[in-house]
Amino acid sequence: MPAGHNTEIRTDIPHSARIWNYWMGGKDNYDIDRAVGDQSLEIDPDIGTMATESRRFLIRAVRHLAGEVGLTQFLDIGTGLPTMQNTHEVAQSIVPDARVVYVDNDPLVLTHARALLTSTTDEGVTTYIEADFNHPEQILEEARNILNFTKPIGVMFMGVLGHAPTTDDLLRIVRTVIDAVPSGSHLVYWDGTTDSEYYVRMCEEYTKSGGVPYHPRTQEELRHVFDGLELLDPGFGPITAWRRPDTERPPARDIAAYGGVARKP
Repeated sequence: MPAGHNTEIRTDIPHSARIWNYWMGGKDNYDIDRAVGDQSLEIDPDIGTMATESRRFLIRAVRHLAGEVGLTQFLDIGTGLPTMQNTHEVAQSIVPDARVVYVDNDPLVLTHARALLTSTTDEGVTTYIEADFNHPEQILEEARNILNFTKPIGVMFMGVLGHAPTTDDLLRIVRTVIDAVPSGSHLVYWDGTTDSEYYVRMCEEYTKSGGVPYHPRTQEELRHVFDGLELLDPGFGPITAWRRPDTERPPARDIAAYGGVARKP
């Protein structure tokens, strides 16, 4: 989710959510997104794997939080375009009355949210907030109208905070939201890292194309997102390894995507 508040859909400038949608086989993208997406794959062939593996991580994390932990509320910030097995579909398949709030500020994302992000059960609630993650106070103010902030909430930042201008901004955004939710809430977070020179170069080229810059950061920088929280096993690490079932073959090569799931004490 980019910085700034967009009021129109730009088809002449690439957008990370639409490119991500293209890499995952979706149709909600434009010529510019496909062109930049193909160029990106030439630079870093593993980026398509990162897209699919990030969704698998989301599914595993939400299943755990809705199932074993018993969370009934989720705040998914920077949701991107709806694809398959979205947060509300996973959560409500386990907890029919789960309440899921999506947050984004891209007009195309919001257009599709209105049409596609609807509850999969009669008991559940699925809605969206139009807001920029750079302004977490606004997100919290609106989310309080939908979620019960006296009960634990699953907070999700899935591969979007690389768009935060600095690491300090990233940490401020996450901590503002986590400080507002009660004990027993959980954070699900991942972002791209500097481990792959191809991935770093791809992000640099994406910025040159006119897209909102995405800043890969070191593992250590991202690890600080979980300061003060209790990391669930297996801790902070590659998202491909987070509670991956034995029946699910890992990708052939490591990808530069790290994160984890943690509980607020």
